[in-house]
This record gives sequence, C-alpha cells and structure tokens, in this order.
Amino acid sequence: MLTMFLDRQSKTPLYEQLYLRIRRMIEEGKLISNTKMPSKRKLATNLSLSAITVDNAYQQLVAEGYLRSIPKSGFYVEKLLISAKKNDANIYLGPDDKEEQSSPKSLYDFKTNIIDWHLFPYDTWIKLSKEILSQPSFPLVNESDLQGCLGLRKAIAKYLASYRGIQAEPDQIVIGAGSEYLLGLVIQMIDKNQIVGLENPGYGKIARTFKSHEVKTIPISLDEQGLRCDELEKSQASVIHITPSHQFPLGIVMPVGRRLELLKWAEKGKNRLILEDDYDSEFRFSGLPIPALQGLDRLGKVIYFNSFSKSLAPSLRIGYMVLPRNMIVHFRESFSSYACSVPSFEQAILARFLDDGFFERHLNRMRKVYKNRRDYLIKALTNSTLNEYLEINNSDAGLHFIMRISNGMTETELIRTALKSGVIVYGVSDYYQSISASIPKAMLVMGYSGLSNTSIDTAIKILETAWDNAK
Repeated sequence: MLTMFLDRQSKTPLYEQLYLRIRRMIEEGKLISNTKMPSKRKLATNLSLSAITVDNAYQQLVAEGYLRSIPKSGFYVEKLLISAKKNDANIYLGPDDKEEQSSPKSLYDFKTNIIDWHLFPYDTWIKLSKEILSQPSFPLVNESDLQGCLGLRKAIAKYLASYRGIQAEPDQIVIGAGSEYLLGLVIQMIDKNQIVGLENPGYGKIARTFKSHEVKTIPISLDEQGLRCDELEKSQASVIHITPSHQFPLGIVMPVGRRLELLKWAEKGKNRLILEDDYDSEFRFSGLPIPALQGLDRLGKVIYFNSFSKSLAPSLRIGYMVLPRNMIVHFRESFSSYACSVPSFEQAILARFLDDGFFERHLNRMRKVYKNRRDYLIKALTNSTLNEYLEINNSDAGLHFIMRISNGMTETELIRTALKSGVIVYGVSDYYQSISASIPKAMLVMGYSGLSNTSIDTAIKILETAWDNAK
C-alpha cells in the first residue's frame, strides 16, 4: 500500500499533491510499469482521503499517460517512461512500439496528426457495444443505406445544429470512411474540367487526392484572414477547398467577413462550389465558436466535411459530409450501387454515444486536457532560453500552433539540429505547393496532442541545447 505525506494546510489541492507524488514515483522508477495501483477505496482509506480525491488524481495520471485504466480490473502503471540514453533522460514512448524505442529520431515528435490515445472513452464504448449487441436487430447485421444509418445521421444533424450553426436534414448527410473517401466521391460528381483552388500552404494529402482523380488544381495564397479572395477572383478556379475554422498549417481562423466574401464569389457562377473541411473545429480554446461557413450558405454552394478522427480516434475511420439539397438526387443516382463504407455496428455505437450526451462530455474533457497541454507547452517555451528568439502565433484553436524562430538558423538547420538530438519538428515550407519567395523563414508547425508534460519538458531542454548554440 502506498504511504506518503500530504500537507493538508497547503493551498495546493490534495488531489494535485497525490497526483504529483505518484507521478514522481513513476518517473523515478519506484513504481515500475504494469504495477497495479491500490484501488481508489483502499488508497483513500489508507491516506484518510475521499474516494473522489483519489479518483481525480488517478484520472489526471491517466490523462497524462502515467497510468492506464482497465475496466473491472483497476489502474496500472503505464509502460511509457524508459531510460534510452546513459544520461537517464526520461523518454516518452508508446507501449510496445519497438521502432520508436530503437530509433532516437522519434523520441519526441511534435507531429500534428495524432491524438492522445489515453483519452479515448474505452469504458463507455465497451458499455454501449455490449448494450447494442444485447439487442440484435436486422439493420445491425446488414448493409446500411449508402448514406449511412439513419440513427447516426439524425444524431449528427442534431449535433451540427447545436454546435456548428448548421441546419441540415438527415437526408443531406453522408457517412463514410474518412474525409478523404468522401472527398473522392464529391470529385466524381463534379466536372473534371473544372479547376480546383487549394490553400497555399495547405494539407498535402488534399492536393494528392485531386491529382489521383486527374483534377487540375492551382494554389491560392493566404493572408492574415485566410484564403485571398482577390487572388481567387483572378484565377480560373470554380471550386475551392478550404479549412476556415483552423487553417492547416498556419492556424488562421477565418473571420465572418472573409467567409461572406467567399460565398459571394461562389454565387457568381453556376458551377462554383466551396468544399469546407471543418476537421478540428471542436477545439477552440478562447472566445466564442465561429459558426461553420456552411451555416451562412443560402444558395447551396457549400459542401461541409468533418470526421471523428481528432475528437475520437483516427482508427474509427468515421467521417461525414453535408450536401446541399440540390445535390442529393445527383449523389444517390451516381452511387446507387454503393454501400456505406462504415460498418453498421460502429455507426450504431456512435449514434448512441452522441444521443446519450457522452460525446459532449468527452469533448469537454478533451478540450480541457488539450488546453492544459497547450498552455504547458507555451509556458515551457516562454520559461526557456528559447523565449529570447521565438514568437508563437495562432494558438487559440486546433491542436497545433505556429512558432517563428529568429536565432539566425534557417528552417532546414532548425529541423536538422533538432533531429540529431532526438526531437522531430516540422517546417511550414513543407506545406507549400510551389517554391516562392513569400514562404516564411524559420517557421515551425508545433503539434502537441501526442506529448505528455514530462516529454514536453525534456524536449524543450533538448531544443535549448540544439538551438542556443546558433545565437
């Protein structure tokens, strides 16, 4: 049984003291991986605490990756902290990830396309799965409508109306195995002779998706408000793909005025369309949420895309799009031989997860954890020697921010020196479609959703050593 002193006169809450003591024991190797922790009730009794206090401490340790919760079994020390070098630096690694353990290049990775797997609602998902399987039904074991199960489409329509300002009927919603799959369906519906404008810089996979369907694309530059309407007007594009809620990778949140400008552009041409990717709109940490562009559309010019990859898990491969009403008949005629690409069972679970309020509570928890992690990273940067020459931009939304470095090193040098020391960072220039003098110098894209506080601390110390030498 764990025994430790907690200062009941301290201003630091007891749950936080307990959390810090256990975290330190794990970091120092006093609690080794796979050790089963005392039950909440037993530890509370032993330390004269309430079970809620212990639960709060355990949940924080789970959220940061120090413990894992196994339903009906208890809490166990996670296999995350190992000594990878002779200097005993604590390295954050995924469990059983032998490639990570064998390669110093991937010890600390500020990637953007990852979520913290500890935050997935395992217990709730298992509970809903059992309940659904205990009530077998015909729709559950047969193909669903090509647009997806009606129950899930109704749940998504209700969610969009409440949180994204989108008024859509279930028959406008199409469920599919990820946004790229759904984008591929839309590409098949538009004239291949049309030219598609893409944000520059932007997400490279989008450009590759259009290219694989032999659709011509052109880059459209950005300013501080997002995609430039003046440049769009001069181009030959009749379709544009944008990420207005949190532009990738620059993190720009497009204001309403610019959104209305884009809608006016779309209204000028019969075949003009706006493809709105709202991929991580759930994560806005300050101010009121900005409604989706689709919610401002009155003439059926916007196709809205989103998925549950960032909010739940990429492996679920559940995305959806909202079609303008004038495209529904065309869609059903074009893909009448298709079946929905998401299993009915997973759709049924997700529908219940939305309907019963679990998704809202899950998002609230994730926002809190990711906001704390963002704040922790920014504080670690500003308290480090790096603060003398760094500038952080667009950190109020999404799961990454932009960091400009002005210590005399080029972007390539920053990336190379960090990598040699075991830290992976990413340059903004990688997301430009063409070489241009307008590409920002020494600017990095910093994702933080997959890093623990411990790994952030160590990674920043490594970057201090790697980059301070250039001053």
